[in-house]
Amino acid sequence: MTSRHSVILVTVDCLRRDHVGFLGYERAVTPFLDGLAPESLVFEQAVVAGTPTYYSFPAILASRYPLAFGRDVIGLVPGEPTLAGAFRRAGYATAAFAAGNPYLSRRFAYHEGFDAFDDFLSPEALARFAGDVVGPWSPRPPGWRGRVRTTMGAVARRWAVTRALSEEAYFRYLTAVGGGGRDGTLDDVRCFPPADVVVGAALDWLARIGDRAFFLWIHLMDPHAPYYPALGTVRELTGAGMSAARAVYLNRFWSRDLSAARLRPHRDDVVTLYDAAVRGVDVQLERLAVALQGAGRWEDTVLAVTSDHGEEFLDHGGRYHPPVKLVEALIGVPLVIRFPAGAFRGRRRRVFSLLDLAPTLLDGVGLEPPADFRGRSAGLRAETPLDRAVATECVYGCTNPWRAAGRAGPRLLAVRDTRYKLVVNFGEGGESLFDLQHDPRERQALGEDDARETRHRLLEVAHRHLVEAGRTRHGTARLRARIADIVPRLGPRRP
Repeated sequence: MTSRHSVILVTVDCLRRDHVGFLGYERAVTPFLDGLAPESLVFEQAVVAGTPTYYSFPAILASRYPLAFGRDVIGLVPGEPTLAGAFRRAGYATAAFAAGNPYLSRRFAYHEGFDAFDDFLSPEALARFAGDVVGPWSPRPPGWRGRVRTTMGAVARRWAVTRALSEEAYFRYLTAVGGGGRDGTLDDVRCFPPADVVVGAALDWLARIGDRAFFLWIHLMDPHAPYYPALGTVRELTGAGMSAARAVYLNRFWSRDLSAARLRPHRDDVVTLYDAAVRGVDVQLERLAVALQGAGRWEDTVLAVTSDHGEEFLDHGGRYHPPVKLVEALIGVPLVIRFPAGAFRGRRRRVFSLLDLAPTLLDGVGLEPPADFRGRSAGLRAETPLDRAVATECVYGCTNPWRAAGRAGPRLLAVRDTRYKLVVNFGEGGESLFDLQHDPRERQALGEDDARETRHRLLEVAHRHLVEAGRTRHGTARLRARIADIVPRLGPRRP
């Protein structure tokens, strides 16, 4: 048996910090993680360094801010130092299984550093995302029925009343004839492989590598919209069943362009679907742990579980996670790290950036992080843990970064310490300061004359962040990224 500790990093797309039991959520969606937390290191105020996915993962896997190479660079840069590369250089077997998220594909260099990499995406699926329409279906030329619907829609949109009636009639038509869930299951409407499939692939790989020390990254998409969990999990959480047709209806209704007032009556049911998806992830994490125990690997394996961003359910009037705000519902994520034999355990209440996650994991197994990493270890062995204000950034309104033109918007930046958060919108030229201790839901920004010293201090942190990004921008790396944009590297799906 190897004497070195192996490491598993599990990232769960869209998992909010306040929807796990070990951080206070009342609904029992994460019993396995809740049981693991007392013997683990729990970060109560973990925040992402960017949101959504394409702005979050450069910090998680390469310990650098997402806009460090410029707003037009998305994903990892070919050849840049990464967590996987550090483990592979140390002799670890490395593998990644990412559940069909196109922004975590070979196209954006996420395969680098891994001996085995499966993004569950075919070249054809990636090509659809590179087109004008981002989604699971390619556009088809409209037939005569489509042309009639287009003409009628154009007429109906001329007046508010007819527009509302037309939209409602069309929604009901789609719901009635659109299919999905008719066989009593949700298998035909899921956009991503569920956690049991992805964890199963990871377990197959673990069975093949024998006793080698390993680094394994698993990314799960179950809590990502549309929310289609195993329906039995809904009954487990609520005591009441939900039909597949009802789940399909809720997801389609939730995606409509309606006011928050019209959406709100269905909010609780939609959150139940989301929570059931989180519960399904927890079940698969327990399956992973049990398999490691059976193979005699659990006691020499570090398990870290976190998320790339949260999800909004009308908290501030919005849904999903578009990059137009940096509220806690979107940037606050759970982070629990279980070290063998409880080597490091307890609760860290200070704010912690996922920029520091990769150095912390390497530190936990006694490896030095690459010199280019911008983050620092959480101070596992230090008497005083890491404590500093942290930054979160994105390009405002960049909802489809597949095309470079979509990345040209203004920067949105948040600087957060354990109590306060400053948000700077470079597009509108404004700033807002929140006292999260007294206003955790960010309902009312402080006045300009309130907490002046704190505002000045966080503005200085923001200024240093921007200056540092400009100073450390690596010309050669940026050039490699731009070339990769011009010549997409779809490559084979599996090594």
